[in-house]
Amino acid sequence: SARIVLSSGVLGADEAGAQRGAVEKHGRHAACLSRRSPRRQSWIRLKRMTAHEATPLSGVLTRGWRAARPVLRRWATAAVDLVFPPVCVACRRAVETHGALCPACWGRMRFIERPFRERRGVPFAEVGGAGGRRSPGAAARPPVYGRARGAVVFEDGPARGLVHRLKYHDRLEVAAPMGAWMARAGAELLAEADCLVPVPLHRARLFARRFNQAAALAHAVSRESGLPVEPLTLTRVKRTSPQVGLSRSQRALNLQGAFAVKPEMRPCVEGRRVVLIDDVVTSGATANAAARALRRAGAAEIDLLAFARVVAGGL
Repeated sequence: SARIVLSSGVLGADEAGAQRGAVEKHGRHAACLSRRSPRRQSWIRLKRMTAHEATPLSGVLTRGWRAARPVLRRWATAAVDLVFPPVCVACRRAVETHGALCPACWGRMRFIERPFRERRGVPFAEVGGAGGRRSPGAAARPPVYGRARGAVVFEDGPARGLVHRLKYHDRLEVAAPMGAWMARAGAELLAEADCLVPVPLHRARLFARRFNQAAALAHAVSRESGLPVEPLTLTRVKRTSPQVGLSRSQRALNLQGAFAVKPEMRPCVEGRRVVLIDDVVTSGATANAAARALRRAGAAEIDLLAFARVVAGGL
């Protein structure tokens, strides 16, 4: 075949034709540029200079925005505080920051601190003194879950009011401070966990209430701990009667078979360490029923974290 010798070596006819086409195209492009008016050429050069200098300018603007962001955030916070002044989440008295308790409510809030039962998270004083012996009933009924932690005692102080405001009055703003206290109380559980699973509502009750208070608390705990929330893993397949006023055995019977994990959701908990999230723990019947469903789905470990713990008669 025909061959052509170029500076790069000997090329075949096809390669030579392609290279001649590129040279001709470049020549036409150069001729087109030469026919442009001086004003047009000046405009093209200005655009190229602007594009070349855009990167340093954008970098300066980005650094300026990052430096100004904290100041703007403080101004925005001050403006919001002026319109909506911060109040105590329990009694609505004026406080310094949003999501805080006033000194009076803080003094009345009974936080659960050590020493307490490692398994159930109940203060020793509520189960027979500091000697550490469990009651025969508690020893005979070990929970399905591993460990339980609660932030506050439900019977004392403003804890009951906070739970009712979240649960029955749609005050979702109280979930953030409640979740922060829960994350502090359950720090050891959260440090070893893989995910958070809120105790679900039955779909009929969820439709009537419009939100799940346990899911709201789970998302608040997630923001504090960084753990993912699996809100759809556990489902309530049985519509149960309200637990208020029922005995321990009645509660357990009422919740028998109430929870399940759908087959397609099993990978969310299979082999993982799960922290079950609820608002209040009374007898532990709800947590036991939920933990059984998670255990059947293959969860490796199941712990329980709640905002409030009933300690009088709830063992």
